Amino acid sequence: MATVTSSRPYHIIVFGASGFTGRFVVEEVARLAAERPGGGSLRWAVAGRSRQRLEEVLRRAAERLSMPELRSDVEVIVADVSVEESLAIMCQQGLVILNCVGPYRFYGEPVVKACVEGGAHYVDICGEPQFLERMQLEYHTKALDRGVYVIGSCGFDSIPADLGLIYTRRQFKGTLTAVESFLTISSGPQGSCGHDATWQSAVYGFADSRSLRQLRKKFSHKPLPVVGAKVKKRGVVFFSKEIEQYTIPFMGSDPSVIKRTQRFLYEEEHQSPIQYSAYVGVGGLFSLAKLCCGGLIFWFLVKFSLGRKLLTTFPWFFSFGFFSKAGPSMEQIEDTCFSLTFFGEGYSEGTDPSQGQPNAKICTQVIGPEPGYVATVSTMVQAAATLLSDLHSLPRRGGVYTPGAAFYKTNLLDRLHNHGIKFSVRKYQQPVTGSH
Repeated sequence: MATVTSSRPYHIIVFGASGFTGRFVVEEVARLAAERPGGGSLRWAVAGRSRQRLEEVLRRAAERLSMPELRSDVEVIVADVSVEESLAIMCQQGLVILNCVGPYRFYGEPVVKACVEGGAHYVDICGEPQFLERMQLEYHTKALDRGVYVIGSCGFDSIPADLGLIYTRRQFKGTLTAVESFLTISSGPQGSCGHDATWQSAVYGFADSRSLRQLRKKFSHKPLPVVGAKVKKRGVVFFSKEIEQYTIPFMGSDPSVIKRTQRFLYEEEHQSPIQYSAYVGVGGLFSLAKLCCGGLIFWFLVKFSLGRKLLTTFPWFFSFGFFSKAGPSMEQIEDTCFSLTFFGEGYSEGTDPSQGQPNAKICTQVIGPEPGYVATVSTMVQAAATLLSDLHSLPRRGGVYTPGAAFYKTNLLDRLHNHGIKFSVRKYQQPVTGSH
C-alpha cells in the first residue's frame, strides 16, 4: 500500500463527510481500516464545512460500528468548495480524496482542480455525464503531467456496469461484439427512495443536455468501428422477455462511461469495441403508466427555470415518492437490492466477426445491495483501496479515466466480489459445446 508521510499524513480523506452519502462513506472507510492488519495502518480523515457536524458524524459512526476510537483517532479538516485555499490545504494532506459533494456540475470542479494541483488522487460517485466528460477534456493532460489520477463515476454509476462489461468480455471465449444490460431493483414493503441530491443532479443534467452534445464535439473523436453484426436499438418502451417486465432505456451515466471505456480499450489496449445498450425494468402496466405521467411532467418542467425550481423544491411530489429531501430510511435501504444482467453475443474462437451472424451467446450478472447508499459506498471505497494498493497497475502515470479504464488491470473485481458486489456467469452458449 502507498505510504503516508509527515507532509501528507492521510491515505484517504472523505470530503463532504457530513452529507447524506458522506456519512455512509465514513462508516465504510472505518470498516476498511478495521480490515487491515493491525487496524491502524490506514490513516484517514474527514473533511467538510462544519467541524461540529463532522464531529457529530464521527460520534454516530463510532456508536453504530461500536468503534469508540473513531472519535479520537480520525482527524477533522475544515474545507469548503467556495474557499480555494481550504481545498488546497486539504488536498496536500491526503493521498486519495473521496469527493462526496454534489451536484458535481456545481461543486465538483474546484475539488478536481485542487487535487491535480496538490498531487492527490481523486475519486467521486458522479453520475453526471457532462461533468465527467468535461473533466476529461479539461484536466486529463494536467493530471497526467502531475502524476495524478482523477477517476469519476466510482459509485453505482457506473462501476457495476463498467466492470460488469469487462467481466463479461473476459468470460467470453472469442470476440464479444454486442451487449445489452437490464437493471432491476427490488425493494421491501416500504419501497425504495433516493435522496434529493441525486434528484437535483438529474433535473439540471436533463435541463442542460444540449451543452453535453456541444462538449462532445470538442473531443473530435472518430466513431468507434462496429465489429460484427450491427445491433438494432430497442424502442423507448418495450416488454422485455429477458426480465419479464416493461423496460425503458437507462437514463444514467452508464452508456456514456462505458463508451469512454470502450474507446480507451480500443485505442490503448487494441481491443475491439463492444456495441452496448442499457435498459432498466420499470415493472408492470401500472408502474409504466405512473412513470410515463411523471416523465411527461418532468420533461415539461425541466425546460424552464420556474419548472426546475418546482422540481427541486418538491422532489417527493414530482418523483411520485421516488426521491425525497430526507432520503431513504434504514429499513428501505436494508430491504433493497439490485440485479444487473448482461446479455452478450459474439463470435466463437476461430470465427471471423466480419462474416455472418454471431454464433455464441453469454449471460452474466452483477448483483448487490441497495444501489444508492450501500453499493455506491462500497464501490467508491474499494476503488480508493485499489488506488492505494495497485497504483502501479493503473494506466500511464496519471490522467482522467473511467473506472473501467483505470482499474482494468487491477484486482478491483475481486475486491468488489468480496464486499457484496457479486459477478457471475448465468449462461453460456457456443455452437459446438452448447451451454455449460
